[in-house]
Amino acid sequence: MTLNDIIKPVKDDLKEFSEYFKSTLNTKVPLLNLIIKYVAQRKGKQLRPVLVFLSAKICGEVNQRSYVGASLVELLHTATLIHDDVVDEASERRGLASINAKWNNKIAVLIGDFLLSKGLLAAVDNEEFEFLQAVSVAVKRMSEGELLSIDKSRGTSIDEETYFRIIRDKTASLLSSCCKIGALSATNNPAQHEALSEYGENIGIAFQIKDDMLDYTSRSVLIGKPVGNDIKEKKITLPLLYSLSKLEEKDAEKIKNRILKGKMTKGEIVELIEQVVQIGGIDYAEKIAKEYVDKAKSYLEIFPESPAKTSLLQFADFVILRTS
Repeated sequence: MTLNDIIKPVKDDLKEFSEYFKSTLNTKVPLLNLIIKYVAQRKGKQLRPVLVFLSAKICGEVNQRSYVGASLVELLHTATLIHDDVVDEASERRGLASINAKWNNKIAVLIGDFLLSKGLLAAVDNEEFEFLQAVSVAVKRMSEGELLSIDKSRGTSIDEETYFRIIRDKTASLLSSCCKIGALSATNNPAQHEALSEYGENIGIAFQIKDDMLDYTSRSVLIGKPVGNDIKEKKITLPLLYSLSKLEEKDAEKIKNRILKGKMTKGEIVELIEQVVQIGGIDYAEKIAKEYVDKAKSYLEIFPESPAKTSLLQFADFVILRTS
């Protein structure tokens, strides 16, 4: 099962959407057009439009409203990535120089603001106020999650409850909105709106857990960042949290303190990664991610069998089977 297999029911819609999306970004500002063209080179897997279209398809048909919704979430997602690179002082994104590195922070922030405003205007101009409400909730939650993450990186008090609160808000909230917007575009059935929103929330949690696992297990060429990068960035994620819970409290606190003070050497990071794997941190995280995938699938039970339903079930599995 590959992503290409999963997107088959909406493959033609995605092709049309790519052209539609490009047409919405034309401006009269040469620098803006140049940077937008540069951003377009870094196009990822388009997971969010895929979720919008599959969610619309399982409820009815992909339509013009679905295109507006997909544009909204794709613009929002791209804007947040650009802003994140500024916050994280990142120099690369998907193998290319980040906007802040290639130009500067001021331009990066303004580009992010422009894309966000374009997304909001797409909803307002088409009077899609339910879409606007869904993404506004997501933006609020994403901001809260990011600020909580920053706050917790200053101390050693992070626990599993806090970890899940952070990833629900930072990652799962937008995927939940994608699925809800797709449903809103194709049906007036509130039960289906809610079911797909919950599906997106749970695959979002599983998606982030898998990302955190990959930081301990994958070669950097596959995931586009050095293994152990989360530790370098003072992020204490689920595999490490579980492993620390199996150590003596004083030993766990010592490791946390060294991570949060940024004092771990490359050799110590490698040693800690090996320790996490040996203690079972990866196995534990995989088990929890699978539980969220199963929960996500359960929300699709109210829908009749269809190619879109099959793809959404496969997408849930893809979230934890992927290697990048």
